[in-house]
Amino acid sequence: MDMGFIGLGVMGQPMALNLARAGTALVVWNRTTARCEPLRAAGAKVAASPAEVFKRARVVVLMLANGAAIDSALGRGTPEFGTNVAGHTIVHMGTTSPDYSRGLESDVHAAGGGYVEAPVSGSRKPAEAGQLVAMLAGGRAAVEVVRPRLLPMCHETFTCGPVPNALLMKLSVNLFLITMVTGLTEAFHFADRHGLDRRQFLAVLDAGPMASGVSRMKAPKLLARDFAVQAAVRDVLMNNQLIADAARESRLASPLLDVCHALFRETVALGHGGSDMVAVLHALEARTDAAPRPARSSP
Repeated sequence: MDMGFIGLGVMGQPMALNLARAGTALVVWNRTTARCEPLRAAGAKVAASPAEVFKRARVVVLMLANGAAIDSALGRGTPEFGTNVAGHTIVHMGTTSPDYSRGLESDVHAAGGGYVEAPVSGSRKPAEAGQLVAMLAGGRAAVEVVRPRLLPMCHETFTCGPVPNALLMKLSVNLFLITMVTGLTEAFHFADRHGLDRRQFLAVLDAGPMASGVSRMKAPKLLARDFAVQAAVRDVLMNNQLIADAARESRLASPLLDVCHALFRETVALGHGGSDMVAVLHALEARTDAAPRPARSSP
């Protein structure tokens, strides 16, 4: 097969579907097998295990939630790891810490494989439309093998140099995204609690210089209180922690990020971890409702 794809979650499934629909000879695996059925219908082969994916494909994409899931799929720390990665190009498209990726690259190279870091910017809707932005890092030869294979999923690709520069670039972009969406949500909350016409507020926003693809995607969700997931609160919190850790390691200040971290942690605690990131509105509302009211002055 031309490519393997492991991890068919909220992002991985539409990404893999775009590959299959573009005619890529694809073999897939996912822990929850029902997630594989749309891929089967689109012409992809469904493997019974990650090991089967490595047997049938030389370039294997991993779109998995965290380092533990990646290590499990690769068999890292077991004798199967070398068998799985030798002679293969491993494409890490998820979001992990830069240090994790650096260590994984070293292990893959030691086992005789190639490694490309290729995190993407975008949520479920851009993934479905094949409009993700990929950031690539790794050896030049491996990057050039991988880059053309990403075209059905990504409308732009950027080469960022050595590992872990692609993940650092992704974390930089996500810092802006997290603070931007939190700011939009807080502004919506401010307008709402002052009794303004919420539709008009969003229309004014959309007509002005602050309008963006993100605001146009998230504003209707706020208006409708539609918290169906595009980018889950729990994943945003994980990304927030990764950015904060990278900032602390480099002794960088991140005051806006730190406020957002507290708000998304509160959103998860309120039971909205599986909702879209605009559900941070719940944390803002809870803070407002819990705030003491100013005492009325006596006549």
